[in-house]
Parts: sequence; structure tokens; C-alpha cells
Amino acid sequence: VEKQTKDYTILSWSTGYYKARVWCFPFHIEILCEDEVRVTFNPENKLWFETLQDTKRQGAHTPIPAKNNFNNLTFIHSLSVGADLRFHGFSHVYGLPEHADPLQLRDTREGEPYRLYNLDVFAYDLKSPFGLYGSVPFVLAHSSNRTLGVFWLNASETFVNVNHSLIDDKVTLVKRRRTEPHTDLHWLSESGIIDCRVLLGPQPKQVFSQYAQLTGVFAAPSVCAGYHQCRWNYNDEADVTAVDAGFDLNKIPYDVIWLDIEHTDGKRYFTWDPALFPRPAELQRHLEKKKRKLVVISDPHIKLDPDWPLFREARDSGHFVKDREGQIFKGSCWPGSESCYLDFSNPATRAWYSRCFSLNNYKGSTSSLFVWNDMNEPSVFDGPEQTMPKDAVHFGDWEHRDLHNLYGFYQQMATAEGLVTRSGGLRRPFVLSRSFFAGSQRFGAVWTGDNVATWDYLKISIPMLLSLSVAGIAFCGADVGGFVKNPTPELLVRWYQAGALQPFFRGHSANVTKRREPWLFGEEVTAAIRATIHQRYLLLPYWYTLFYWAHATGLSPLRPLWVEFPKEEDTFTIDNEYMIGGALLACPITDPGVQQIQVLLPGSDEIWYEVQSLTAHKGGRTVCLPVTMETVPVFQRGGTIICRATGTGSCTADFQKQPLSLTVALNTQEVAEGELYLDDGYSFNYLDTKTFCLRRFKMDSGLLCSR
Repeated sequence: VEKQTKDYTILSWSTGYYKARVWCFPFHIEILCEDEVRVTFNPENKLWFETLQDTKRQGAHTPIPAKNNFNNLTFIHSLSVGADLRFHGFSHVYGLPEHADPLQLRDTREGEPYRLYNLDVFAYDLKSPFGLYGSVPFVLAHSSNRTLGVFWLNASETFVNVNHSLIDDKVTLVKRRRTEPHTDLHWLSESGIIDCRVLLGPQPKQVFSQYAQLTGVFAAPSVCAGYHQCRWNYNDEADVTAVDAGFDLNKIPYDVIWLDIEHTDGKRYFTWDPALFPRPAELQRHLEKKKRKLVVISDPHIKLDPDWPLFREARDSGHFVKDREGQIFKGSCWPGSESCYLDFSNPATRAWYSRCFSLNNYKGSTSSLFVWNDMNEPSVFDGPEQTMPKDAVHFGDWEHRDLHNLYGFYQQMATAEGLVTRSGGLRRPFVLSRSFFAGSQRFGAVWTGDNVATWDYLKISIPMLLSLSVAGIAFCGADVGGFVKNPTPELLVRWYQAGALQPFFRGHSANVTKRREPWLFGEEVTAAIRATIHQRYLLLPYWYTLFYWAHATGLSPLRPLWVEFPKEEDTFTIDNEYMIGGALLACPITDPGVQQIQVLLPGSDEIWYEVQSLTAHKGGRTVCLPVTMETVPVFQRGGTIICRATGTGSCTADFQKQPLSLTVALNTQEVAEGELYLDDGYSFNYLDTKTFCLRRFKMDSGLLCSR
């Protein structure tokens, strides 16, 4: 405590660099950095919280809120909480995934607020603030001299209004100093408590590190950095082996093939259709011999079948969500109208579900099998907004409204733990989840859901993935080619080129679309896709190094330009270009018939080299480049060294055996630096015994050093 008066109290830390001034009336908190107010909590007196009300104490003329009765308990649903915050001196804010919207959060005064409410939204609307499959209540504010973050830890339905107040150029200089630009956020959550964390940076990478300390970081096996091939659904074992052989025949590398819901016996997860997949373990071993993996789907709903031992065990052990009458909640999903939903908020249920992945329990599985969690918003076809009713009851008598956005988070947590336990704690898991919350990065990857094979969906995928990345979800991607409808050959090629430059790289399509394997569109398209996927594999050493730093620091591989160039104001609104780490700038082509493209190259003192032609460009300007179908606009930043694989191969394991090469891009001082991280790609030895290699390279005065 630095100072205390009858009106306010001042707290300080970091030798007075940061201060918090707490005002008594009206209550608000000012956070100061270097004696300048940067954040104000409750500046417009919108702090709000409701409490459970005792109806016996209500006056005769006092309205009684709506209530639900179950299990002899009465819950009065007037439990909302809210607050407003002001970022002083900031005009640019980002975050709040997941929305199909630009990276920079827009002013919501003329429209709807951003909604955080996990929903199964098929072929979702674009440029919309409405909620999609996941929610991360985290916002970054950035200016040319500082970056801040705000984390609103609440898993109930949440709305966020964003109001920008900009400087009027006609206002005198004296008044401008008093009316600096600022951005107001107003949070309103349906239930819960106010748990708001302000991250003070002051630089972007420091904010990401601070956020990672709160929510965690991820680790993934190296096989998952390669290409994944998926479809709803590959028909049977013969179909899977034919697709696998097709990649070899066409000399296209890939690592993982996926099975959707049709592989199960009547939509009973942890089973195999006996007619279509009679020898699943043999299929997995066939892939494993080729250093490839199989992924199967496991959704959170369980078929109501008294003859199925897994259902009976879950029912008898109380592992299902209840309805308001205390009975097992039943909704409609893939198994039919009587699907039961596991209560992953219950630690005992998560532990039971994890054990379902053991080799003894999951018959036909092997230690190389990975898992995909889908429909886990949760999706309830006949429910309100196609999800679970808010008055469904979870462990501890919590209503669904209180933890809705955590449902998929908990399933992915239990699945990841199941795969780790299956290996005796020795192997890293891989789990893809459609639904997510803050911290989901600890358990695996996420993707942007049921997109459509149009140019607009390709274009919006870039800001969507950048939004996920700045919110800590490092391992993210979009369905290459679009999940529904049929892409033109040009769109398919451009989508592969974009997907190869994003962390999670998977082609996927619905059962109502035409088959989408890369060799089905003619030799010209096959050659373009082959070259694109091959380039991805050559860059795997660089991608894996970036994944290491994501684990070590919380800094995602995919970064908006302003993360690497925080003082360059012309980068603050760019979301069609991005950095891959600190060394590569990518600008995927997302429009049809393009013959030339404009690319902003930041930094007036930077040099940028076209990766394909090695042509050098001075930074701090926009360049116009001719493009063909083979053109992928990627630039290496001067002053960096990138490690690449060489040669050819059919999967990640093949490329790991090839010699490595270094691409040295000198800056204006003729200096360059880079790093390479290596480990075994699957175990926890990098943590437990520090068994890994981290090499640093530097070129200076014509001499290359490694240490």
C-alpha cells in the first residue's frame, strides 16, 4: 500500500512501475503504468451482479424471477454478472474467438455484441459476431507503445460490447490530450462470478507469456505437424488402405488418416462396425509399419442401449447429465432421439471416460490410435439452438448454463488423459476437438468446424485462425477444401496452399460431397497439391521448432504482423497476411483468377526474400507481384536462418531421416540468426529427462556458428 485516503487507496508493485488506484465512490479501479492510467475497471459504472433471491422475503409488489424446481431444490435465475473496462490510448483490440469475423474487433454500437456461446453451427454465417463452436473470453489491446490483455474467466453465455472512441482531427491539441483514444469493453455473463485478470505486457510476446501462465501451453507429437486426410466417411478397411496406397502411388506424403462416425457399430463409440472394419487392429498395424497413424471419432453422446455394457456402466455409475427432474437427460444426436450425454464436469466421469481408451476396454484399438472429439458443444439436434437446455443438471447440482462453454474442454481433457494413461504416461497424446475454451491448447488441436467450399470461407479462415492464435490456441486449422459443397480445382489448390501454411493441416469433406483425394482432379491439380504438401514437409523442422516455443513461452506459430512489428501502425488492421514464427511472412491467395497480388512488407529497415525466387525486397512498402497457380507468396525475413528438411519421403518419419539444410537470409548488417529444436517426437523425455536438442545458428561476417 503506497497511499491511502478517505477517497482512494493506491497499491504499487515492481518498484512502483505499476500501480492500482482503488476509488471508493463511485467504485472503480485505475491501473497505472509509469504513472499513466492504462486500464480502468468500471469507468461507466456498469459493474453488475445478481444473487439468488429468497422468495419468502419478497415484498407483495416485488416481481419474482422465473424459477426451476428439481431434486427439492429451487433455483432462481437472476445470477448474471457484468462489468466494463476501458483501455486508455488504444484503438485496436483483438481476440474473443470463435467468430467468423475480421481479426480486429469492431465497434458493436450499430449492431449485435460479440457472443461467446458454444454452438453447433453448420455452414455458419460470415462476418457475424454470433457464437460458434468455441469460446475464449480473452482480449488483447495493442498500440504502438504497449500491449495489454484482459481475461474474463466465465464459462456461461457471455456477451461483449466493444466501443471505440477515436481522436477527432478537428479537436485542438490541448483537448486531444484530455480526450485520448480509448476502447471500452462491456462484459455480461449469464451466471458465475466476476473473475477478471488484466495482463500488463507491455510487449505482445510478454502478454502471450503471461496468458500462458494462466491457461497453459500445449505439446504435440511431431507426426501431427504433417498432413492429415479425412472424410465423412471412408467406407471400410479396403477404402482406407486404397486411399493410403493412393498417396504412395501419387508420391504425396501424409501422416494420418481419419475415420468419422460410420466406422462404429451403430454409433456406439469405442466399437467398430463388424462388417466394415472387422480387423481394426490389423489396419492400424498396417499404417504403423509405414509410420502413419489412424484417428477415430469419439463424441460425447452415448446411445441408450441397455444391452450395451458401456451404456449400462455409465448409467449405473451416474455418469450422465440429468434433466431438471433428476432423470437422465436425453436428446437427439447421431445415435438417435434417445442419446445420453456424459457429464464431463464430474471428475469421476472424466476418469471413467479416460479408462475407456485403455487397450483392454477399447477392443480393436492399438497404442498408435489417436482421437477426434466432435459434436461436443454439446450438439443436441432437438435442443434449444441445437444444444443442451440450460436447466440440465451437472455434478454438484450445477446447471448447464453455468458451465456450458466448458463442456467440450472437459471432454478433450479426459480424452487426452486417457491416451496418456494408455501409454503408461510415456507418450504425448493427440486429440482434436471442435469445441473449446481458454486452456484447451493443453490437450490438443482445434479446427474451425463445418465450413463451406467457397472463396469467402477460405478468406475468412485466416482471421479466424489468427484470432484463435492470439487467444492461446496454437494448434489450429480449417478444413482444407471446405467441409460441404464441392470446390473448383482452382479453389482446392489455393486452399491447400493456405492450409500448408497453417499449424493444423487437414483435408476434410462431408459424405454428400464428391470424393476429395488430391489425385482425383487431373494431373495439373495433383502436381500443384503434391508440390504444396511437399513444401510443408520440407518446413517441418521449422514448424516443430515453433511448436517448441509455443510450449515454452505460449507464443503461437501463427502471428498477426503487429506481433513481430508492434510499432508499425499499418500492420494493425492486416488480417490477410501473417507471420509464421518470426522468420516467414505468408500471404495466401484467397480470390479466384488472381494474376497479381499486393503484399505489405513491414519494416523500413528490413529486407524480405521471396522464398520461391529468392528475389530481395526492401521493407516498409507494399509490393505488387505477378502470380500463377504455382505461386505461394511467402517471404523470409532478412536476419533469419530457417532449417529445412531435404529430399523426398512418404511421411514425417521419412523426412526426419533426411539431411537438413539451412536457408540464411542476411539483413542490412549482413547478419542472420535462427534455431532448431529436435526431440523424439512422441515421448515426455523432453520434460522428464531434458532429452532434446536446441541448436542456435548465427551468420556474421561470412562465418556461420552453431551452439
